[in-house]
Amino acid sequence: MKQDFILPDIGEGIVECEIVEWLVKEGDVIKEDQPVCDVMTDKALVQIPAVYDGVVSKLYYAKGDIAKVHAPLFEMEVAGVAASAPAAASGSDPDLTPKSPKISEITEDFILPDIGEGIVECEIVDWLVAEGDTIAEDQPVCDVMTDKALVQIPAKYAGVVSKLYYAKGDIAKVHAPLFAIRRQGDVTAAAPVASGSDHDLTPKVTATAARPAASDSAAAKGSKALASPAVRRLARELGVDLQRVPGSGDKGRVYKEDVRAFAQGTPVAAVSTPAAKPVAATSTAVVSSAENRVEPIRGIKAAMARQMAESVSSIPHFTYCEEIDLTDLIALRLQLKDQYAKQGVKLTMMPFFMKALSLAINEFPVMNSQPNADCTELTYFSAHNIGVAVDSKIGLLVPNVKGCEQKSILEIAAELTRLTDAAREGRVSPADLKGGTITISNIGAIGGTVATPIINKPEVAIVALGRVQALPRFAANGQVVARQLMQVSWSGDHRIIDGGTIARFTNLWKQYLEQPSSMLLSLR
Repeated sequence: MKQDFILPDIGEGIVECEIVEWLVKEGDVIKEDQPVCDVMTDKALVQIPAVYDGVVSKLYYAKGDIAKVHAPLFEMEVAGVAASAPAAASGSDPDLTPKSPKISEITEDFILPDIGEGIVECEIVDWLVAEGDTIAEDQPVCDVMTDKALVQIPAKYAGVVSKLYYAKGDIAKVHAPLFAIRRQGDVTAAAPVASGSDHDLTPKVTATAARPAASDSAAAKGSKALASPAVRRLARELGVDLQRVPGSGDKGRVYKEDVRAFAQGTPVAAVSTPAAKPVAATSTAVVSSAENRVEPIRGIKAAMARQMAESVSSIPHFTYCEEIDLTDLIALRLQLKDQYAKQGVKLTMMPFFMKALSLAINEFPVMNSQPNADCTELTYFSAHNIGVAVDSKIGLLVPNVKGCEQKSILEIAAELTRLTDAAREGRVSPADLKGGTITISNIGAIGGTVATPIINKPEVAIVALGRVQALPRFAANGQVVARQLMQVSWSGDHRIIDGGTIARFTNLWKQYLEQPSSMLLSLR
């Protein structure tokens, strides 16, 4: 049977390597532990050995190419599980006749693919299938949480889920097996069998990778033992069948001590790993005591913790507060809301705030800038990518509406609805979270009037919107009238923005909001 050889881990933190030299070519017969190629990492020259006997059917890289760790390196026809039986018996027995191709069941691991730039692990939030379920190609299998977003993992093939390697709350590694799936595979056999015999010579092949579950023994699984060439050599010298040796290492790996102990009749006890827990077992994500509870900080919350700590420690914040009279803007929104709701547009106050902010940025571009790491250069952005902080079920997310300077209020409203709906479910894409240039936090939707928001580094400003309140104010004629008022609280990077700049900027922004008609004259 043809099977891909997956390039294993070749050093801590190494994700790729250069093919220096192929030591075999397509069509070569190779033996277990035979060197196949030399690869160069950023640390050393490493020789990659074969793990099976067989025939090299395809080399996936040319000399000089960059190969990825945990990706297929070459394809081989594995000895002992080839698609066709030996033809030596052909013609030697008249009762042997070719049998038509068989369909065999193949159990193989689903490898967790790349789910975002720089992401190496994720938390299993929820399994959408159970062991024994029949699934279709592209069917969602589980939700995983990275430090950027909630991601849904679809199935690559149709088949039956035979094993889930992680429990809810566990941490799964990118490029490691996530679950095992049993599916139908074509075995293009021309294997001769005795006429009238019920015996099927077509083997059922289990394609196995290094799994995050501990193993009692490789023989029990019917798969190849996980061991280094040196361990295999020792096993041959001692006359030990490596398939029968229980591995005490991570993922069931067999060590020299295991081989020696097995030869003496005292196998080493297997070391269980966190990933070896049955899925039905209770997750250890929460460690409880009699009175206190300790929870790990993961995913979005961990990312937010790092971002906020870095921002506060590296940016000198200053706060500026102002009161905005939204009476006329609220009346305008109520007048238009039902009309555009029929067109599927959810017209809230936020699109007005964002458009007014973009218009004010045209006059004060420093509010839409970002300094470099050592604050020696300042980049002014032509695009107004305004972020909106969203309190989602997985933590604080800040998607941004890109190009607000080129969008109408209705276009901003439509895009904002899409982003906030996705963010509240934790399914906003990484692209929607990147590239923000200034941020609005609508804390007043929950409660509160003033705040001291923390800047979303590397931006230079953020504004928190307070709760709208009906408060008494003096009209021009001296009469006391009720007005719809909101307190807004700005935080600015005092290395870039001074008090006078943010005050003048806020005055212009306030003018657009208090007199919505003035925005018409500034629209482009």
